[in-house]
Amino acid sequence: MSEHLIVYCTCPDGETADRLAGALVEQGLAACVAVLPGVRSTYRWQGRLEQADEFQLQAKTTRTAYPALEAALLRQHPYELPEIVAVPIAQGLAGYLAWIDDNVTNENT
Repeated sequence: MSEHLIVYCTCPDGETADRLAGALVEQGLAACVAVLPGVRSTYRWQGRLEQADEFQLQAKTTRTAYPALEAALLRQHPYELPEIVAVPIAQGLAGYLAWIDDNVTNENT
């Protein structure tokens, strides 16, 4: 089982995305958070078909830091039900994975 994760989270605007990305890195919950603009989401919410232009966060973290990262996003995110999903990194450059380990410092288990 991979010890490294990429956590995806969409945000309503660039300001929110930048604020959350900075907080996750500052708190040691993610080594890096990429902010991708131009995401167009189509989804069903409360029985209605919705579309929204969003920004997507891609946070590189560890499995042990995930619970604290999720809690931080839930506390700070403006959405009632934010997208917070994690996928394991199956393989990666050994030096990059070690860099994630060295920079994720808040590993609350």
